[in-house]
Amino acid sequence: MKALILKRYGGPDQVDFADIERPTIKDDEILVRVHAVGLNPIDNMIPKGDFKPIIKLRLPATMGSDLAGVVVETGSRVTRFKVGDAVFASLFDLGRGSLAEFAAVPEHAAALKPANLDFVQAASIPMVGLTSWQAVAGRAAVKPGQKVFIPAGSGGIGTFAIQLAKHLGAIVGTTTSTANVALVRELGADEVVDYKEQAFEQVLHGYDAVLGTIKGDGLEKALRIVKPGSAVVSLIGPPDAAFARRRGMNLLLRLVFSLLSRKIIGLAKRRDAQYSFLFVRADGKQLAGIGDLLAQGRIRPVIDKVFPFAQAREGLAYLETGRARGKVVVRLVDA
Repeated sequence: MKALILKRYGGPDQVDFADIERPTIKDDEILVRVHAVGLNPIDNMIPKGDFKPIIKLRLPATMGSDLAGVVVETGSRVTRFKVGDAVFASLFDLGRGSLAEFAAVPEHAAALKPANLDFVQAASIPMVGLTSWQAVAGRAAVKPGQKVFIPAGSGGIGTFAIQLAKHLGAIVGTTTSTANVALVRELGADEVVDYKEQAFEQVLHGYDAVLGTIKGDGLEKALRIVKPGSAVVSLIGPPDAAFARRRGMNLLLRLVFSLLSRKIIGLAKRRDAQYSFLFVRADGKQLAGIGDLLAQGRIRPVIDKVFPFAQAREGLAYLETGRARGKVVVRLVDA
């Protein structure tokens, strides 16, 4: 079968198409004919080696994590799915990839595709949906009436997280460019700062939770808008010692991550805020809950561009520009 693979660490020039063996599934896995794959910023970060200490890959490795497709084979212990089921899933951090004609998917990582979504729409959801769910509803435990700051509201995470936070009853603040103000307001953002015109830390205040999604000094600036007792959940780092312990890392890496996160943790404590680093995990049950919200129309996918499989590298390059409004998706099967 054809797959987009990472040959070795180094950059985009190490990512190319190859013919590889079709996966053989285990007893607790399903084999999925992949119809579409959602791309995520981490798909461009992994080839550079940014996550080598955290994500262990056996190279060459198939790229991608989000997928939507149809079950063509089930393992002997699989009970939730049957051949012919349309599913969507995240393979992130499971040692396998989705940018291929077929993918072996652990049963616990998959959920039935919402019937009202096509495969492209469904493939856009898993990473951003699970990340938002685990950060906003889980780690930050956002309650109705609380204020949540979700920067970069027109991006992949932002477009989903704004909708989820509003579903939870939160008041949502965000940043975006002039051209995307209308989009984020339509998604439910209450306080919108055009970062080309204003500095958000000078406009917003009294926030109960912050979602860290932007590299640079954005997280430190966001600490100026939180109130005592707030939760600061970062998706972009720095990783902390608690994260290293959860992953069973050695003492050296725990020390390294402790040193990397010392400054931001100290700044958070001065504001009586709690900092933590979130690394999304695959979870089919949570994905099924997200699917229910999508089926009910409470949250909708936001997709910028769709690339054919032959142009998957072009899709990754477009995502790398940072200009996408919502998600970028690769289509493998026309439907």
